[in-house]
Amino acid sequence: MKSANTKALSELQTGEQGKVIRITAKGPVRRRILEMGVTPGTEISVKGVAPLGDPMEILVKGYRLSLRKEEAAGVFVEVL
Repeated sequence: MKSANTKALSELQTGEQGKVIRITAKGPVRRRILEMGVTPGTEISVKGVAPLGDPMEILVKGYRLSLRKEEAAGVFVEVL
């Protein structure tokens, strides 16, 4: 599954964009991510990262969402 074009959301830098291809998070974290609109096929962009690197702010479906790096590590995107 891992290719040069695929990264975990937590690996993206500010300004990078991607298309969600897979969510590997489990349990309540997976459910929370899906409920917030981060679903396969959705395009997202990283708007910023806190000074110490956690959390990160992403733009998804027209709204800004903050995710911890641990949560973002369970979302894999195809870099656009």
